[in-house]
Amino acid sequence: MEPPREDPPRSGLTIAYSRHQRKVAWSEASDVELLAGMRRDDELALDELMRRKASHLLHLATSLVGDREDARDIVQIAFLRIWDSRHRFDERYSPNTWIYRIVSNLAIDHLRSRASRIRSLQSFQLQHEHQRGEAFARQLENLSEQEIRAVFQELASTLSEKQRAVFVLREMEGLKGKEIARILGIRPSTVRNHLFNSRRQLRKELRKRYPEYAQNARVEHTGIEDRS
Repeated sequence: MEPPREDPPRSGLTIAYSRHQRKVAWSEASDVELLAGMRRDDELALDELMRRKASHLLHLATSLVGDREDARDIVQIAFLRIWDSRHRFDERYSPNTWIYRIVSNLAIDHLRSRASRIRSLQSFQLQHEHQRGEAFARQLENLSEQEIRAVFQELASTLSEKQRAVFVLREMEGLKGKEIARILGIRPSTVRNHLFNSRRQLRKELRKRYPEYAQNARVEHTGIEDRS
């Protein structure tokens, strides 16, 4: 389709009607056309991109950082980055790959910043880990899928930032290795190594912390089962 063009300045109801027409047109545009409109500084194209992508990006960011409020901040910053860097979009890649890369990099930066704060709390957490694990283990057989993902978020704290990003993009977002490599700016072989090591580490932690749960078939929902 032909992307909507900016109209010359008008007044009154004509301006409102023209704006409505452009919003309708953008709602029917492809992602590539939206980015083309953004490069022409059309903020309505950004509005449509946000409407179209915000929910899924919030889900991705939450999976990456494990906290929904932090994820909301990351997505808001991501859309600001998308607008600020709209003229640098590389058309060799899909819009989703470019957008995922921005969100993933922000999430990795957030995890690295958070890791330094977490280290100061680790000694306190270790004192209570055994008691907490025993109490939680008694409830494992009745876990819902949402609760299973909560278990993953706890286990994922043992992964490096890149391992966690690779695991989420592959197992939760279902992306292929080559696309993950483009998103994270690494080689496909590095993606495979991170995925192998993250699965191995998560299985190890699962067996150590929740041995009863490790045998539960519903672990498939987290992608922790051995498929390497």
